[in-house]
Amino acid sequence: MDVLPQPRNEAPARMEPLAKLPVFWALESKRVIVAGGSDAAAWKAELLAACGAEVHVYADALSDTFEKLILRGAEHPQGGFIHHSQAWDETIFAGAAIAIADCEENGEAKAFFDAARSAGVPVNVIDKPAFCQFQFGSIVNRSPVVVSISTDGAAPILAQAIRRRIETLLPQALKGWAGLAQSLRDRINERLAPGPLRRAFWETFVDRAFSSSDTPEESVGGLLLEQAERLREAPAHSSRGRVTLVGAGPGDAELLTLKAVRALQAADVILFDDLVSSEVLELARREAKRMLVGKRGGRTSCRQEEINDMMVNLAKAGKHVVRLKSGDPMIFGRAGEEIAHLDRENIPVDVIPGITAASAMASRLGISLTHRDHAQSVRFVTGHSRHGGLPADIDWRSVADNRATNVFYMAGRTAHLIADRLIEAGLAPTTPAVIVSEVSRSSERRWAGELSDLATGIGEIGYDAPVLIAVGHALAAALAVDRSIRSDLLGAA
Repeated sequence: MDVLPQPRNEAPARMEPLAKLPVFWALESKRVIVAGGSDAAAWKAELLAACGAEVHVYADALSDTFEKLILRGAEHPQGGFIHHSQAWDETIFAGAAIAIADCEENGEAKAFFDAARSAGVPVNVIDKPAFCQFQFGSIVNRSPVVVSISTDGAAPILAQAIRRRIETLLPQALKGWAGLAQSLRDRINERLAPGPLRRAFWETFVDRAFSSSDTPEESVGGLLLEQAERLREAPAHSSRGRVTLVGAGPGDAELLTLKAVRALQAADVILFDDLVSSEVLELARREAKRMLVGKRGGRTSCRQEEINDMMVNLAKAGKHVVRLKSGDPMIFGRAGEEIAHLDRENIPVDVIPGITAASAMASRLGISLTHRDHAQSVRFVTGHSRHGGLPADIDWRSVADNRATNVFYMAGRTAHLIADRLIEAGLAPTTPAVIVSEVSRSSERRWAGELSDLATGIGEIGYDAPVLIAVGHALAAALAVDRSIRSDLLGAA
């Protein structure tokens, strides 16, 4: 079986330059230094104690916040605070793991920095990057899962915004699931050797953790160990691979679902369409093998039968195959043929939906495809048959409904025929029409006009890139905006 060349992402990209090395430091029962009694110093002291450190605070006076913190004590069982009612000096650094200070003047900051370095203690002076050997990131705490974000001091507000985004992605219950994974790890390793079986177990665990909003019950650990036993006892059955059909959306990687991202991160092999963007592929697991199996009109393409066989062979070899399709796999994506073929071979298959191009187009244009004043239905219609022209069995009288919005996929080369058929079936030549090329991508292009001018529009937009055509009175707002833009351009000319 021939496989097309793979022009994109043949191998994982090498690590790009890093501003700082992200390191997670174990501080349980370690002696650390905090010099200063300010609120800023209190926050650093609380952070260190939360890691189980014994925090020695050197300050003549403490802020109200710092005093309350020391009275309350540390949340970590090994963490704690010891207040020394004196300023720091060079003798305090012996045996310290790290040293933090809040200094108002650069002279004091330099003296603290030099003293700590002379003692071989890593040092950070708060808000004085010139006197810092390391930096603190913005933290998302689901311990033992800890996420830290750094912008190398360039944009702390940006780091906070990123943290808020991540907070929404990670359920609070993840803390409990991560703790459970930590407690089970050694026992799972005893039962399952490194390789496909162990990885299959942890992928199932991760899916369960992210699909649950509740902390795992006590009985879950025992059930998971039983699952590991079953995997060990039936390796031949368990090592059989699976296929996941994933909707990649119209191109903008931020439109992927969380479930789609998790599938990409768990894949052994990714068979991707020619229309899938590089930005989407960059979210895949670095070790995953990526194979282009695109089908494009007028170009050399992989035959559907070859793709079907490829999925089966890879799955039977124990691989988790992600079939990555542009848009939604269940809309003009040949998903039905692929699912039927996999079912015949007893290959497990799941489907993860994606944002179809019509939905992305509507959001980009700011219009409702089913605006109640204009359209009571929306239709997705294929714009070409397997032979290249319009499908012969389209009921054009039904499609030419004055109270519907019709969206034609893969219709660039048949745009003029679509206009002719709709007008012949009774739709007014003045019906609003829109053409969008490469919707949601930086190269997106748009045309808005009337149905009778569709051939002119496609001539302006071109059809080498993916094209979507929409027709219906719900598009009147887009047409009005387009006319306004054209009017402004003519006026400027």
